Amino acid sequence: MKILIVCLGNICRSPLAHGILQHLADERGLDWKIDSAGIGGWHVGNPPDHRAIAVAKRHGIDISKQRAKQLHHRHLEEFDHILAMDRDNLRHLLAYAKTSEQRARIQLFLGGQEVPDPYYDGRLFDVVYQLVEKRCRELLAIWGK
Repeated sequence: MKILIVCLGNICRSPLAHGILQHLADERGLDWKIDSAGIGGWHVGNPPDHRAIAVAKRHGIDISKQRAKQLHHRHLEEFDHILAMDRDNLRHLLAYAKTSEQRARIQLFLGGQEVPDPYYDGRLFDVVYQLVEKRCRELLAIWGK
């Protein structure tokens, strides 16, 4: 199973989800490849936001070695599931997709709900962590069988 998680800059939400889902999959011995990317390239090569690193670390997950990358067309071919953190990311992904097969792999991470962007309101990092962890556990129950 190969899963790509996408947000705007790949420094807050998607690195958290990437780290949490990989951690949980590894705990269960699943051979899953999890990665993350951003719609924009502003932070390419940078580590996750220090607040994302801190909230993950408080929960025993190290995301400090991740580096931001920008979405590339090869991602749409390489991954089985491509999960967008919000509707704007979803629109970009669907527009970026070249085939109906690629579009079929794209969905919102939370289903019908968006993951709020904590970048401008640091108080949201704990909320985002809780939302993302809960959904990661749900995805494991759905896809981990």
